[in-house]
Amino acid sequence: MADAFEPLYSAAEMRAAEERYPRYPESIPELMERAGAAVAREAMLAFPAATTFACVCGGGSNGGDGRVAARALRESRHVADETDQDLDRYEVVVDALFGTGFHGAPRPEAAELIGRVNAARAPVVSVDVPSGVDASTGEIADVAVEAELTVTFHAPKIGLVVAPGRFSAGKVVVADIGLDDGRTQVRRATAAILDEVPLRGARDTKYSSGSVLVVGGQPGTAGAACLTAMAALRADAGYVTLAVPEESLHTAEALALEPVKLAWSDDDALEKLEAAAERASALAIGPGLGRSEARTALVRALLERIDLPAVVDADGLFALEPVERRSGTVLTPHAGELSRLLVRDSAWVDAHRLAAAQEGAQHFGAVVMLKGADTIVASPTGDVVVCDAGPPALATAGTGDVLTGVVASFLAKGLDAMTAAAAAAIAHGTAASLRTPAAGLVASDLLTLLPSALAR
Repeated sequence: MADAFEPLYSAAEMRAAEERYPRYPESIPELMERAGAAVAREAMLAFPAATTFACVCGGGSNGGDGRVAARALRESRHVADETDQDLDRYEVVVDALFGTGFHGAPRPEAAELIGRVNAARAPVVSVDVPSGVDASTGEIADVAVEAELTVTFHAPKIGLVVAPGRFSAGKVVVADIGLDDGRTQVRRATAAILDEVPLRGARDTKYSSGSVLVVGGQPGTAGAACLTAMAALRADAGYVTLAVPEESLHTAEALALEPVKLAWSDDDALEKLEAAAERASALAIGPGLGRSEARTALVRALLERIDLPAVVDADGLFALEPVERRSGTVLTPHAGELSRLLVRDSAWVDAHRLAAAQEGAQHFGAVVMLKGADTIVASPTGDVVVCDAGPPALATAGTGDVLTGVVASFLAKGLDAMTAAAAAAIAHGTAASLRTPAAGLVASDLLTLLPSALAR
């Protein structure tokens, strides 16, 4: 699965890569020359008409990269001043104030300088990471440079992919400076991960290609469970049972043709669902289920008593407590849901997405899939996969229900929880990207696009 993931480096991992370079630390000037030259080259390519550059350089190695970039720009017959004054006089500003070693909040004078860089009328090229962004987490404690282009070295940094840092980075260009790769704790999923999804073959039956039991769909939100069930089928599951409360059965029959329907009441739900699970290979619990005490107790009982891989979403996450399970479990919260599960403010989750996903995974002993522009898939062991293939068009009601169905299909096909979640996020984002125009996408549009997203 090597091609399915790309490394995302923390500051410590980047420092270790530099220290592995021959003759380090004597070779630092050599690496700095390559880095600065790459910044100058990419700045000239991005802004070919520009002739004047202001290089705002800090005192560390990032500032050194900026000073090399300024010299390289001057050698190419441009005006390139190392200054933080009168930035409006220049056509491009190069931000070389802080590098990957920065964390926390900048000092007041540095924060004021970042504000002046952002207020300048010129576009900004950041060196390695925008100043103010934590390269290891994507967190912004106070203010950060808003770059139009970031030239980063060796490989992308976590903070360039994970929000809120990703929104400050602009276009990211990776410059090779001659370092060797190493294993990183955080990785980025690529489209190649979809090659790991076993699609139906000549020897498969409808059960061997993945059988999913979807539990949810109370009146008023029955469409959520229907979307999940249909998404599981469109994600190549062979058999789906859509289990809804009795009062939702007619709605489910009308909205979802292909899934088998099962009606239950709060009195007989566990008995009926356990029997239905005997023919399933994965569970999807929660879309439109409701949040009564009976439904909350049902979620826990299903997770405790049915030994199948499970994905829990939406109402299934409400008041969820850790459940010890032998089979893989994927929780798919958005920031608000995760904040409730962790008893934290949702603003904290938005500001610390990586830490929040990891905390959730450790607390629940499950894979946590924190949804967003940069969906973060975290395992209880600390490994993290970032999936940033999803376009903004996915920010609409119901797309999470579709994602749950895709995860369930991939679990039913035998993928482990971490791989199933990451592959589902990539399939989901790829499907959305296939729609033209992007504006106005609704969740059910994804159902017809998923087969094309999975096509080999």
